[in-house]
Amino acid sequence: MKRAGKDRVLPLNLAFSSQYSGTKTKVSANANLLYIFELIRYSMALKYGTLILLISCIVISCNPAKKTQAVIETKTVKQPTIISVDGTKTDILMETILKQYPQYFDSILLHRKDWNVQVIYTQIDRGANNLPRLTNYYYNVNASKYFYPASTVKLPTAVLALQKLYELKNKGITRNTTMITETGFSGQSAVYNDPTTPDGRPSIANYIKKVFLVSDNDAFNRLYEFLGQEYLNDNLNKRGYQDVQIVHRLDIFLSEEENRHTNPIKFLSDNNSILYEQPPAYNQANFMLRNDSLGKAYYKGDQLVNTPMNFSKKNRISLEDLHGMLRSLIFPNTVPATQRFNITADDYKFIYKYMSQFPAETLWPPYDTANFNDAFGKFLLYGAAKGSMPKNVRIFNKIGDAYGQMTDVAYVVDFDKKVEFFLSATINCNTDEIMNDDKYDYENIGLPFMKNLGKVIYDYEISRKKNHLPDLSAFKIVYDK
Repeated sequence: MKRAGKDRVLPLNLAFSSQYSGTKTKVSANANLLYIFELIRYSMALKYGTLILLISCIVISCNPAKKTQAVIETKTVKQPTIISVDGTKTDILMETILKQYPQYFDSILLHRKDWNVQVIYTQIDRGANNLPRLTNYYYNVNASKYFYPASTVKLPTAVLALQKLYELKNKGITRNTTMITETGFSGQSAVYNDPTTPDGRPSIANYIKKVFLVSDNDAFNRLYEFLGQEYLNDNLNKRGYQDVQIVHRLDIFLSEEENRHTNPIKFLSDNNSILYEQPPAYNQANFMLRNDSLGKAYYKGDQLVNTPMNFSKKNRISLEDLHGMLRSLIFPNTVPATQRFNITADDYKFIYKYMSQFPAETLWPPYDTANFNDAFGKFLLYGAAKGSMPKNVRIFNKIGDAYGQMTDVAYVVDFDKKVEFFLSATINCNTDEIMNDDKYDYENIGLPFMKNLGKVIYDYEISRKKNHLPDLSAFKIVYDK
């Protein structure tokens, strides 16, 4: 029996433009030449090869460099992002970095379109007042190129659950208040007890913890039901994420109609009196019509259907939107006020903690570290690594993998080396292009790519000169153990 493609079962145990912020990377003389050749190649391919562009590139790129000079940063102008006729965005810096490591990225460069490889790297430069200035670099990024977002949709859902709680604060409920989920429509299930908490009481806090620690699918579903489909999507759309559609639960297969219905919910006091009762909800809104498909064939049960699989009724979110959401969560003051989430300072600390905490550092729920090691849920930089990871490096992120699609959206810090950067990436690891056959290339393509990409960007950041080292104390967290 062929297993239907789904988010990996994890049992218990911006939309914003390039910020030309006045930074330019100076590399070796060979790399400067490579910048020029790459710009000429892109310009010819895109029919933008004007003399003005080439002269500009030469003036910007060909600063003399010492033969032994390391990669440094100076205050000049960022190379312009190359935008192709289909809207794909690439920066020469990203292309140059990847080409410097053919042992890691030759196949990635060759198959960038086939595998829908997309990368966003954001440099962070601090001012004397420690305020961050962010500069985005893209590789093959195109919001119209669909990938299945899998568990990355849990990131905005968790944050909006905290926001909705804040809006209900006059009801006397918090993220630790007991939340009882009941049923009101077909396909729904109830929750009266949570064995993964010390007292057995379900709560928003515990669901969010499980979403980030082990990407628990049921925990996401309970947050989705608390928010309701309309609140979830409307709030993201209002923040500028116009193409986002989060329209279904994970790991259970319900109809479109069933997913529009969400459960009745009660919040109880410590003595079990009702503090707030939320009726069942139904989303009547019409979503933007889509034409998203993946692969060349798919299994429906045991039958192979020789057409692309239709994803038009499944969740959709672009890498740029995910990257923007994480940026607004980590540095809310770097985005417009209308794009920020309405949560408290304590909520920020709470979500930072469980985005970056290792399962082994968690008291409740207690996780089996044989299955949930430190690198679990940390694709970038660690890949399939086993054992303990260095505690001076923390990754605030959300991963997703399903149907051969692998994605990670991360803010990485090294407290010892004073390094910080954003890095988001997605890759289609389904090389046979058959969906639902459970034959995906996570182990030999996806995870090595994520690990190597994280490592080369991390190494690049270590060697990149900064005028002011960051004060990262806001992200130093006391974990459960």
